[in-house]
Amino acid sequence: MRNKIMKFLRKSYIQFIARLILGSIFIYASFHKIANPLEFAEIINNYKLFPEFSINFFAIILPWVELIAGLLLILGKYIKGSTAILSTLLIIFIIAISINIIRGLDFDCGCFTSSGKGSNPYSLLFRDILLLLPGIIIFLKMNKDVSNSQQND
Repeated sequence: MRNKIMKFLRKSYIQFIARLILGSIFIYASFHKIANPLEFAEIINNYKLFPEFSINFFAIILPWVELIAGLLLILGKYIKGSTAILSTLLIIFIIAISINIIRGLDFDCGCFTSSGKGSNPYSLLFRDILLLLPGIIIFLKMNKDVSNSQQND
């Protein structure tokens, strides 16, 4: 059963769907942040996780990283690197949300707009964990391709 699932997840059309989902979500998420860097800087600051001097840097750079990595992933260019970047960002977001849940802070995730106040932090956490699945699916295919090429050497 496990082998059938793994074989299914490695199919090229499943890989394409995973790339399309992950890339599209990050492209969409980047638009509002790029258009409103001051609002996004305030959201980052409200997480209370980064030194003040770094907030503007993150607010300007992060959305462009999301956009470029998302585009490259959809276009099928630098798939391994793009997937690694976006999956790492998701892990960072999961950690940041978890820390603020533990702290009991009311925060806006800043994911898609600056109007996320009142969002259930547990649903945000669950959503980001679910968004890791396409990245995992893509990595499963890449690991299979690497092991096959090593066996052929």
